[in-house]
Amino acid sequence: MKERCILHCDLNNFYASVECILNPSLKGYCVAVCGDKDVRHGIILAKSNEAKALGVKTAETVWQARKKCPDLICVPPHHNAYADYSRKVKNIYLQYSDRVESFSLDECWIDVTDSLNLFGSGKKIADEIRERVKKETELTISVGVSFTKSFAKLGSDMKKPDATTVISKENFRNTVWNLDVSEMIMIGKKTAESLKKYNIFTIGQLAKADDLLMKEVFGINGIKMIDAANGRDYTPVNKADEEREVKSVGHGTTTNKDLDTYADASAVIYFLSEMVASRMRRYNVIGKTVSLDLRNSNLEHLSRQKPMPSSNHVAKEIAGTAVQLLKANWHPDSDAPLRTITVAVSNIEKCGGSVQENFFAQDTQKSEKLENAMDAIRGKYGFGAIARANYFGADFIADKNNDDEDLLPFKRG
Repeated sequence: MKERCILHCDLNNFYASVECILNPSLKGYCVAVCGDKDVRHGIILAKSNEAKALGVKTAETVWQARKKCPDLICVPPHHNAYADYSRKVKNIYLQYSDRVESFSLDECWIDVTDSLNLFGSGKKIADEIRERVKKETELTISVGVSFTKSFAKLGSDMKKPDATTVISKENFRNTVWNLDVSEMIMIGKKTAESLKKYNIFTIGQLAKADDLLMKEVFGINGIKMIDAANGRDYTPVNKADEEREVKSVGHGTTTNKDLDTYADASAVIYFLSEMVASRMRRYNVIGKTVSLDLRNSNLEHLSRQKPMPSSNHVAKEIAGTAVQLLKANWHPDSDAPLRTITVAVSNIEKCGGSVQENFFAQDTQKSEKLENAMDAIRGKYGFGAIARANYFGADFIADKNNDDEDLLPFKRG
């Protein structure tokens, strides 16, 4: 089997770097891209190297960032510009391979295995791409070069900014096995915490973990984690025109005021469910499990999920289940007001499969026809052109016209 050569390209401080190109007077200063703090979206979305050096972190609040960096310059996001620069950079990648898989606006994998005879080694290709991106867009990238997707991603994180890191079959044990286990792309915070209960703190310890224990605790994902740590990740890099597998669809918002009633919180949930259902229909998928994530005014998080009676992509059904979760887990008389709400649907499958009908299937079908008609109106006039009465006048809901999931900064969640 031919050894693969995969690059992972990560645009450095992407949002902040684009802002400095749009406004060169920002270069060299502590800059952060953030939501409008006046409408309570004061979260750091991206920061410059100068701000990063002073401890400013993505996803913290503006007031937390200003404690560390009093001179922080905050600028609003310009999503169209980010999308435009992302396309420019991706067009450069496509000149080296047709297997270019986006992970987000600022990250891509490139499989250059079949391009080595034409362009040279993986490192040579990576260095050439870095120089071209810098020259043609003024942006910089860090590139990981490896024989698996997961190690290539690790490599791009190891040296920043504007660097190439090679992780080979010969050096990966010395290069990555001492890293914290949470550095692996498939291991989130909760999984890392669970692994550490079994004295698995590093990637090397994960590589040597007991198969039976890992399978018992984490199921098939436990074996996949061990394989990835040992360089046995054979996940292909998709072609640029291939559809991404949709595993979950979600949308969240920070409201313009604290929510202290079921009526206001339910209005937000119905709005978010409309966003989610519309996107699911666009993807031609249905889902079974609804998740509700709540963050209150004390910045405390709560996440719960519940299956629907049957798989669907109908906002009424999604919202109904989410409201049930809300009422079971948040009580306005005793709990802190809500600040941020996120609704998501998982256990996704393509439409057209065998779906178990429920007693209320006919009502669901009627709702779906209505929502398809709403999709047609929104497709022509924008998402805000039509709305349900229960959130029509809710001026505390922000971004009512924004349903571009490719511009959501934390969509990988």
